[in-house]
Amino acid sequence: MCISFTTQLVLWVLITLVFSGFAGILGKRYGVEYPIAFISALVVMAGVFANKIIEIGPLTVPAGVMVFSMTFFVTDIISEKWGKKEARKAVWAGFFSALVLAVSTHIVVGWQPAYESSKAFTEALSLTPRIAFAGIVAYLFSQHYDVWFFHFLKRKTKGKHLWMRNNLSTATSQLIDSIVFVSIAFYGVFPVIPLIFGQWIVKTVIAAIDTPFIYVVIRIMDKVKEKK
Repeated sequence: MCISFTTQLVLWVLITLVFSGFAGILGKRYGVEYPIAFISALVVMAGVFANKIIEIGPLTVPAGVMVFSMTFFVTDIISEKWGKKEARKAVWAGFFSALVLAVSTHIVVGWQPAYESSKAFTEALSLTPRIAFAGIVAYLFSQHYDVWFFHFLKRKTKGKHLWMRNNLSTATSQLIDSIVFVSIAFYGVFPVIPLIFGQWIVKTVIAAIDTPFIYVVIRIMDKVKEKK
């Protein structure tokens, strides 16, 4: 049976949200290193997936937008349960993962392939070093802003209105990320304005969708006992 693109997209978002939430729950049980490691994995996947440009309705976006959006979801979980210090650790873990991806891909893409079929690898990932570099710059700006603004709102609301912190911090930080990332990664290759707009809209919608998930995950985490 052939599954439609829309169904695949919805399933991908839901499955990624479930895995992201599970990373937070594992973190409560076994340590914050679990969600931090998950963020690093998401950053690397986003850097690879972004080589492919897809259409979501009238919007044009890099395919990596789905998994990268989850980094903000997981960062907000870490901010909420472990605080600003651990959230910043997660940001730096993602940064070093993106740096390794950029350097490694640049080297591997430059190697002469042994077989003709291997050229497809080089063609598919030819933009990855540039994308990874763009991701590094955008990631540092947007994620540090996200952590700061999340805790700013938390102080202002006296710890209430998690939905507001999650949506406002993500929506504004994703705008910063979209402008910086798309401009560096795709300027001169693809039209950047549609990509910036499309990426930001999709990320904002995902942030709205993940709001009930973050409440469920936080509630489950509150009931999970830490392993001694």
